[in-house]
Amino acid sequence: MIIVNPLEVEGLMFTAVRVELPKTNLLMIANEVGYIMCAALDVDVLNTKLKNRNVIAGRASGVRTIDDLLHAPLEKITDASKKYGWEVGMIGKDALLKIS
Repeated sequence: MIIVNPLEVEGLMFTAVRVELPKTNLLMIANEVGYIMCAALDVDVLNTKLKNRNVIAGRASGVRTIDDLLHAPLEKITDASKKYGWEVGMIGKDALLKIS
C-alpha cells in the first residue's frame, strides 16, 4: 500500500509518503526543494551516479513512522544539501525547515 498525506511542520507544508513493503517501509517527507528519507534509499548513489542532478536529500535509519523520521538524526546527507545548512546529525524536522 502507498499512503500519501500532506504534513504540516511548524506551519509549512510537506508531503509525507509511506510505501509498505514486505518486512519494511519506505518513508519520505518532501517539498519542492528536497526530501528526507529512511535508510531504504541510497544517498551514495545520489552523490555519485546522480551527482549532476544536485539532489537535496538526507537519510535517517531505524525509523518506522513519519513521526520517527521527523525526529531522527540524519546519518547521511547529499553534498548538494550542504548549501542549505544541512549537517549530519541534525534532526529531520530541522533539515526540512531549512529548505522551506
